[in-house]
Amino acid sequence: MHKHFLADGVIKRHEKIGTNDVYLLDINISANTEKFAAGQFVQLQVPDGEILLRRPLSIADAAGSNLILIYRVIGKGTKRLAKTSVGQKVSIMGPLGNGFDLACKKPLLVGGGLGIAPLLLLAKRFAGKADILMGCKNAEEMDWPLPLFKNIVKNTFITTDDGSMGMRGFVSEYLPEILTAESYDKIFVCGPEIMMRSSAEVAVRHGIICEVSLEKRMACGLGACLSCTIETKCGRKKVCKDGPVFESREVFF
Repeated sequence: MHKHFLADGVIKRHEKIGTNDVYLLDINISANTEKFAAGQFVQLQVPDGEILLRRPLSIADAAGSNLILIYRVIGKGTKRLAKTSVGQKVSIMGPLGNGFDLACKKPLLVGGGLGIAPLLLLAKRFAGKADILMGCKNAEEMDWPLPLFKNIVKNTFITTDDGSMGMRGFVSEYLPEILTAESYDKIFVCGPEIMMRSSAEVAVRHGIICEVSLEKRMACGLGACLSCTIETKCGRKKVCKDGPVFESREVFF
């Protein structure tokens, strides 16, 4: 785990990139992000006196002193965050948690919905070696991930719940077909828990190592408040400090 920092960042770019209230936040921070691990996250202080707790946001991309976060407006905190503008200062704490283990030769990334976002830095760290299987509700929701991953991955497989783009159904339904056709040696999954669980089951059946990135409500992000504690095969662990990335068999058993 890398040493984390607490710093002010300046918003360089902030725009809506998806029809379904998905935003991209590009922040210039006073730290070098080159050693940030794909799968780690930051705790961002929303500039609002009423919102005291920091918001955990996964790192979508990091290069030089630039940090890119992709989020969806859901509650009070993200609604307020969406109103911040270019040039505004935000307080960032990170990088937090443990990222993905890149030790493999032929990786397959599997993402669902907003869980596709943290796979961008992972794809970049694999430097064109990785394939990605991504799933969304419909073609409309593919409007932001498709352009981001263009020229970053080798092959792109798409599923939509309604069949309006790619294969009709969920990623876990299409996954066995892809694993049978290709010789992947590791799967990296991020998305809704039901999707990660079913994808992890497919990986076990195919004898392939699978890492998943869990999402839990976090207050401190440092393992002190115990709000993100989960049961694992190895006892109780904290998603923020011991994760958010876990070997799938440790958490889905």
